[in-house]
Amino acid sequence: MPSTDSRPTSAPPRSAPGGTVPGVPAARRAPGAAGLLAVVRAPLRHAAPALLAYAAVRLTGLLALALWAHRRHHGVWPILAAQWDANWYLGIADHGYARHLGTAFDANNLAFFPLYPVLVKAVAALTPGSRASTGLAISVVCSFAAAWGVHAVGSHLHGRRAGVLLTVLWAALPVGLVQWMGYTESLFTAFAAWALYAVLTGRPLWAASLAALAGLTRPTGVAVAAAVTVTALLSLRRGFTVRALAAAALAPAGWLAYVGWVGFRLGRWDGYFAVQRLWHNDWDGGAETVRRLREVLAQNSSPELFLVMVTVTLLAAVALYALCTGDRQPLPLLVFTGVLLLIVLGSGGVYFPRARFLLPGFPLLLPVALHLTRASRRFRTLFLTAAVLGSAYCGAYMVLVWPSAP
Repeated sequence: MPSTDSRPTSAPPRSAPGGTVPGVPAARRAPGAAGLLAVVRAPLRHAAPALLAYAAVRLTGLLALALWAHRRHHGVWPILAAQWDANWYLGIADHGYARHLGTAFDANNLAFFPLYPVLVKAVAALTPGSRASTGLAISVVCSFAAAWGVHAVGSHLHGRRAGVLLTVLWAALPVGLVQWMGYTESLFTAFAAWALYAVLTGRPLWAASLAALAGLTRPTGVAVAAAVTVTALLSLRRGFTVRALAAAALAPAGWLAYVGWVGFRLGRWDGYFAVQRLWHNDWDGGAETVRRLREVLAQNSSPELFLVMVTVTLLAAVALYALCTGDRQPLPLLVFTGVLLLIVLGSGGVYFPRARFLLPGFPLLLPVALHLTRASRRFRTLFLTAAVLGSAYCGAYMVLVWPSAP
């Protein structure tokens, strides 16, 4: 692909609060309440095809899960709202964080970042229903915010069709069901996508604020912070600005604040990393990843289907990153996905959730989306249909057959 295909278009006007979104006509950005309504309505109309397609993909997955769960006499709501990591977040919302490190493996809830359980607790206090239902509702709402952000990035770089296709591909990932579970992936992806969009459109302080929130949501928030900080610091070569320097400092503030707070709470500077060691999440430079890849691909004659899916996802992510680099994607996207891959592949922790950990890395799908924009309608239809049906099957298998966490 020619390098010009990957260059961002010029930054749009800044007349809308917090910046514009693709598809907002200048004539519609009038002042006052009517102008504010137009600012919201126009970008929603522009993103509507992507959001409707996203809903269709995820509802297909939900239907497959419901039918399979009914045959196995399982309830759908507990699977989505109150199992595995969702249960940990609900425990934090109910009882707060541990005060001591302890010695038990996989037992210290300080490993889980605070923004999502804080939101669950706050929203549940103002709405009817259980905290589990609230957490699930937050994830679903945030998944649409994330899909909108994914579309905004793709549309800004390569046009509306590419944005829609990128959104559909993100929705149809094999672990896409997690987007509608009581997990943090949807919230985190929303922050990451809009932070990257803000960087691409020249709004460093908005990008840094969103990166700081991402850093309070997941450990991999450091990848969003790195993208914003590196871009802001490099922009200083064109001339010093306080905005760029402030953005570079603000972007990692959320991640640093939580890691520092854990250290203070436990009375040791490496408190957060000590907690991670109790969760077997030591950094080993990828030795464990290579060992598990070799085990699944060469040593195990009948590997578990879910582990095969995780392995294929990791290998595909590496190949897609090489394509992204060859396509000369904008630096913020390459930094974000590069750091995300480095964290996921370099960890010595558990292997099976790593496909989920890569879920926010939607820029990796840009080469596929661009290829589909140039493909025939028949090929595009067949490819997307297979992806959606495969995602529906993998999602249901992940939570109904696979015996551990997604």
